[in-house]
Amino acid sequence: MKQKKSAVPDAIEESIRPFAIPEKLRGLRLKKSMGLAQLAQHTGLSPAMLSRLENGRLVPTLPTLARIALVFDVGLDYFFNDPRKRHVVAIARRQERRKFPAEPQNAAAPWHFESLDFRARDRRFNGFLAHFHPVPRTRLLPHFHPGAELLYLIEGELELSIGIETICLSAGDSIYFDSIQKHAYRNAGVGPCTAVVVTSRQLF
Repeated sequence: MKQKKSAVPDAIEESIRPFAIPEKLRGLRLKKSMGLAQLAQHTGLSPAMLSRLENGRLVPTLPTLARIALVFDVGLDYFFNDPRKRHVVAIARRQERRKFPAEPQNAAAPWHFESLDFRARDRRFNGFLAHFHPVPRTRLLPHFHPGAELLYLIEGELELSIGIETICLSAGDSIYFDSIQKHAYRNAGVGPCTAVVVTSRQLF
């Protein structure tokens, strides 16, 4: 009578598949420009075994991973970080965005904005779609915040004051500046004035 194959090995392979261990093993070796034979000398494992590990034909044991980790100076946790969770992908659809005034208590604020990355957690920067209005200069309230700012003007004419300097931008222009300086924006044209604004949380 033919013996039924156990489902346990298949279940183990499926449980570790998301961690992409074969790809990580190959990536570590290639980054060091190391051949299988050379890695075998450092680890005491055979080149054939290492090849099977890199091609996903053999499930590695913890002692085996520990030997390889020592060679490349990484911890065991390197192999068990799920790439799908390590790399953030967050999509914000146009119809999901909401427009907010720059001054929450003032619906007639000098500009309104839409967050472009509100679905992303632990953001390293913030991205906005900003809509500027033609308000009198007397209504402008300069503000500042730590970090830096990059602005790309999509359409219109924008008057931007940074410290004691006033800069005029046209569609297609961009500007980068340290946002710790007081700055303010004003639509200097007669039509819509829209820009993409990216702000960092700190200076690097």
